Amino acid sequence: MQILVTFKNVDSSDYLKSYLEEKLQRLEKIMIAPGMADVVFQEEKLRKIVDVNLSGKGVEVHAREESGAWNEAIDLVVDKAKKQLIKSKEKIQAHRADVQPPGIV
Repeated sequence: MQILVTFKNVDSSDYLKSYLEEKLQRLEKIMIAPGMADVVFQEEKLRKIVDVNLSGKGVEVHAREESGAWNEAIDLVVDKAKKQLIKSKEKIQAHRADVQPPGIV
């Protein structure tokens, strides 16, 4: 999975990048095909905001979380994205199960 990280009003940190990559590797197992992740770290006053946009073959997921600490915000946004990926994957599998190939009775 390609990961593009952007920092707005925040100094870039190798620790945040590595922690994020570690968490996103778990989501790569759920995705149907390898995709791309756009991540934005943003700080406004005391709020730490993390935006994640995942795109892959037939899947678009957007998750945004705010927290007082970066680690907590990353954990929350990855959990939210994971739920969305699982839901979309279940929808695709349910749709495929409903459609039968022609000629089978």
